[in-house]
Amino acid sequence: MDRLETRELVYFVTVAEELHFSRAAERLGIAQPPLSRAVSRLERRMGVRLLERTSRRVELTAAGLVFLDECRRLLRALDAAVQRTQRAVTPSRLVLAVRPGTGSGLLARILRSHDGPEPELVFTNDRAAALRDGTADIALLCTDSDDLTDLRTTEVAEESPVALLPRDHPLARRTTVTTAELRQEPAYLEHCPPMGLDEILDRVALGRLITVAGSGTTDRLTREVTAVPVTDLPPTTLALGWLPRTSRPEIVAFARTAERIAAESVAAEHIAAEHTDTRPLGEPAPVRP
Repeated sequence: MDRLETRELVYFVTVAEELHFSRAAERLGIAQPPLSRAVSRLERRMGVRLLERTSRRVELTAAGLVFLDECRRLLRALDAAVQRTQRAVTPSRLVLAVRPGTGSGLLARILRSHDGPEPELVFTNDRAAALRDGTADIALLCTDSDDLTDLRTTEVAEESPVALLPRDHPLARRTTVTTAELRQEPAYLEHCPPMGLDEILDRVALGRLITVAGSGTTDRLTREVTAVPVTDLPPTTLALGWLPRTSRPEIVAFARTAERIAAESVAAEHIAAEHTDTRPLGEPAPVRP
């Protein structure tokens, strides 16, 4: 059998999604008869019936369901290959995928310290997918929840979970909260939709949103938003990840900057902890020579 053409895959996927040849033809911008002939020719070439057709309906066969999944995967891979190839023409361009409300303080410090062009930011709840489909070159990932298979990663920070609450909310006066308590709130969203941190904080301040974010967000809280530790969620380890085959110099340079800033942050925290005054109340400070 000759190799299938991308056009044939697109035709089949469109018909399979619409389950109607006229609507599929309209969506593709072609006439129905050529579309019907193309799908029939595809079935003959493969020697497999993909669709069951009657005068009233079109249905996918078992083989058609399998081929639909395979076609979607192949088309996504092709789109990703095109995007990565296009970015190779302008290698200084770097696209970074981040989840809203995660690693914002650390990320801001990395961006300020990075010598190269500032990366474009893509906010998404599925950063690993953004790497694999070519939407992003590098991503800030959560090692305990993201699929890191086949990715090159470097750990950069650990964040504790905090609930972002309006300042006048009853839970904002608590020292800690639980997810069970948060789920009782009408404005609570366990998975925040893709948006920038500024928009998240604005929505929280207006009482339109309660959500959980990483403790790094506390660096950017406004007066109208309070962060309260969530006791029944584990800390999140953050890592930068990218596809090994796309390890361009600017990606590696950005990762090295992140590692340096992360190490400096850890060192600063240790110094601060060593200088924290833990003497009992009222005990005089030691006299220094």
